[in-house]
Amino acid sequence: MHGNNISLPIKAPFRHTAGMINISTIWKGTLLSLLIAIPSYILGLAFPVIGGAIIAILAGMIVAIFLKNRAPFDSGIKFVSKKVLQWAVVLLGFGMNLSVVAETGLQSLPIIISTITISLVVAFLVSKALKINGNTATLIGVGSSICGGSAIAASAPVIGADDECVAQSISVIFFFNVLAAIIFPILGTAIGFSTTDGTPFGIFAGTAVNDTSSVTACASTWDSMWGLGSATLDKAVTVKLTRTLAIIPITLVLAFMRTRKKGKSGEKVSMRKIFPFFIIYFVLASIITTVMMALGVSSSFFTPFKDLSKFMIVFAMAAIGLNTDIIKLVKTGGKPLVLGLSCWVMITLTSLLLQHMLGLV
Repeated sequence: MHGNNISLPIKAPFRHTAGMINISTIWKGTLLSLLIAIPSYILGLAFPVIGGAIIAILAGMIVAIFLKNRAPFDSGIKFVSKKVLQWAVVLLGFGMNLSVVAETGLQSLPIIISTITISLVVAFLVSKALKINGNTATLIGVGSSICGGSAIAASAPVIGADDECVAQSISVIFFFNVLAAIIFPILGTAIGFSTTDGTPFGIFAGTAVNDTSSVTACASTWDSMWGLGSATLDKAVTVKLTRTLAIIPITLVLAFMRTRKKGKSGEKVSMRKIFPFFIIYFVLASIITTVMMALGVSSSFFTPFKDLSKFMIVFAMAAIGLNTDIIKLVKTGGKPLVLGLSCWVMITLTSLLLQHMLGLV
């Protein structure tokens, strides 16, 4: 301790090397992000189709316009956008009962694997054709195919994506989330999904809609339209949780690819430094949940962890918004939207085609 400068020795989260968090340098940016996150989270609960994450990003961007002297806030903003985001992913694991996911997920697994594959391939091809930033394309592809904001949150630190890439990707995913929540129940009726069994539309919503908030909105609408109670919602959410597990292999592959790319460029890089150790904690959290529920612990016990995870994602998105140039984002947003549209359309068509082939529609 020197004067008023207080440093607390804290092991750097999810890394093997020790680090220092200097409270005196991060508190302003952390507090500012928190003041944006709290009302954004509350508004997100009131308007779940929009969600707190996108509200926080937009609010952060607006506040950033009026933030004349950024220097005192920068360290805290960076801390929240990077470290808090990783902690949020770890807590997300406490909502994963692997046994339940495996039981229901087997039915939808071929569709999930196919939609993830087609989205990543389309993201790669379209990004090359339109010359879109590689990190932005990766995040849109991963977010579209796996689980929206959570997948982006997990992948961004692994590939070294900056906050503008994250903000742009989240915004694109949000746009198509809202469209899906509105259009898919109408599309389901036109196609002829069962109105007495929630399973077919539940699988469709769980595999073709990006983010959890819009999956629940879409499935709940179908339940309400046809008086199915929560049959569609239960199926859709479980399928969505199965998709979320894809975060693990995807982040590991991305870490390996980044290491290989840096190695080829002649830059010295250690897999140990890039490896997403927070994903290991995510897996451990999932295993703890599974074991405890097998021993009779109620799923409601883990609700606070899931709620905290959701809030921490909103918290991190507020910081990302503060670190994003909204004018630049609007000017460069056209091509990422085309990329998001391409992924969204192909995921939807793939899901419908495979459900037809499997006799689910």
